[in-house]
Amino acid sequence: MGSGIISTDIKWTRGDSLRTLAAAVILVALFGLAYFLSSKEGASTAPISLLIGVSLGIVLERGRFCFYCIFRDGIEDKNTTGLLSVFAAIAAGAIGYSIVFGQFLPNTTTDRLPPLAHIGPVSIPLAIGAFLFGIGMTLSGACISGHLYRIGQGYLRAIPALIGTLIGFAIAFLVWNPIYLNFISDSPTIWIPHLFGYSGSLILTLILVTLLAILAIKKGVNSEPISGERSEKSTLRSIHQKVIISRWNPLVTGGLVGVIGTIAYLRVEPLGVTRQISTTARTLSLDNGVGPETLNGLDKMAGCIAIVSETITNNGWLVIGLVGASLAVAIAGNRFKLSQITPVNATTALIGGVLLGFGAMISLGCTVGVLLSGTQAFALSGWVFFASVFLGVWSGIKLRLHKTN
Repeated sequence: MGSGIISTDIKWTRGDSLRTLAAAVILVALFGLAYFLSSKEGASTAPISLLIGVSLGIVLERGRFCFYCIFRDGIEDKNTTGLLSVFAAIAAGAIGYSIVFGQFLPNTTTDRLPPLAHIGPVSIPLAIGAFLFGIGMTLSGACISGHLYRIGQGYLRAIPALIGTLIGFAIAFLVWNPIYLNFISDSPTIWIPHLFGYSGSLILTLILVTLLAILAIKKGVNSEPISGERSEKSTLRSIHQKVIISRWNPLVTGGLVGVIGTIAYLRVEPLGVTRQISTTARTLSLDNGVGPETLNGLDKMAGCIAIVSETITNNGWLVIGLVGASLAVAIAGNRFKLSQITPVNATTALIGGVLLGFGAMISLGCTVGVLLSGTQAFALSGWVFFASVFLGVWSGIKLRLHKTN
């Protein structure tokens, strides 16, 4: 391997054929479901959300795009290659969002904000919620999107973590109204294009992610090379190795996440993975007489906000597509393996999940909804979440909370 060349003499096996067939069956089933949804009267955007979820699931699984894993590798192992995928996603999404915004809101000199974009108030609860979310990531072993796509890899700790996330949302509903009235209602919602226009905001974002990437490269003394190994010649086996087996290039992964995020915002809503979870928690809470019937201010703020619904939301279809597609490509690449779960790591996953849900609620989203979609939309709240959640993960690792994983 010293030459950096992949040997192409590895034979295709019967196991490869069976795994590829199983993956194809899952993907065909997802596409069939999307077709069925589109054929229903009043289908709305459910099939599009499902297909966006399928695309996202493939990219997250193949690029190993888990914010916690990326942060942990950079902090603990000094391997910052994964961070470059995050910066690439922000850069690509910012370019896409600036084009879409120009259609929705060509004049940035007014007080208006782009419709539905994840542009939230900059407040103390935002920073605290993101910090607790980072601690929750460290305890549970992933962010919420990471848990969802790693379910497809057989990561069993995701189950108690997601149950804990529901509980965390329910707890946050109980304290939301006083938090909102005392700390959020008067907080400023800062959209950077109001200050610098689209061009200035995009240039500022690209400069910032470039500087962060340079810093990451400098600090990443143990980083993996960005480009993967090359094969002697292109064969079916070498293509399979690059597409299905080997980890995708982080810059390509991040760029694809940014493109998917732009398409999601243009066609449905900004990317996020907590709306269906928070909706489920909200509905269950009210059905059991727990929590206030009214959550003050949520109707005025953008984000992954809980609603009351007995049906699957657009975000729910996205999650279904994400989990299903990640399962398919994990099976195809022989990465599906049921992880070990013990009373100890199940408990820490549950506790971490509670922090994930609570932090996501008072921050109005997670690493995908607030950090990614927020920074792409030029919201200062996205960058505050980024800094705070990174600090939370850093603190959790220094306290060795991740050793329970």
